Amino acid sequence: MKINKIEIGHILMSLGVLLVIILTIVKVNYDDQAQFLCDRFHDSNLDINECPAHNSNTSWFITSAFAIAILISVIGIYFTFFDREKEAYTEKNKDFKKIDINKLDEEEKLLYNKILEKDGSIYQSDLVRDLGYTKVKVTRLLDRLETKNVIERKRRGMTNIIVLK
Repeated sequence: MKINKIEIGHILMSLGVLLVIILTIVKVNYDDQAQFLCDRFHDSNLDINECPAHNSNTSWFITSAFAIAILISVIGIYFTFFDREKEAYTEKNKDFKKIDINKLDEEEKLLYNKILEKDGSIYQSDLVRDLGYTKVKVTRLLDRLETKNVIERKRRGMTNIIVLK
């Protein structure tokens, strides 16, 4: 079972909201107890500096926990709504036919990787320019890849578009 980033985002957002709810309940309960302690100390005419509610760091811990819960929620929102481009790119690559790259020679691997790098399709003229090979050499490499059923050439005007199968 594979979990993608969107599902992780939903989980993180839910966890963040749950933590905020729990922390709100804890904070309200803590404030009620602190108020009760303060009232008792004031009734007994003791110094305010001796009040345990004023000497506790618990309020700071709860505030820090709120910040962490909000950070978890923000990360969840990012994964859910803003990190889609990378996810879409990996989804595109899953549609390509699986090939054994070890059966390709070095030049064919270079050509295959260049096409894969361009989301599975590239103009033949761009391959010639990017790889620095002659038109004839690129054509022969593409012929070999097409014979191995790795790519497909489609005519587009004066050039071909090369598409991974």
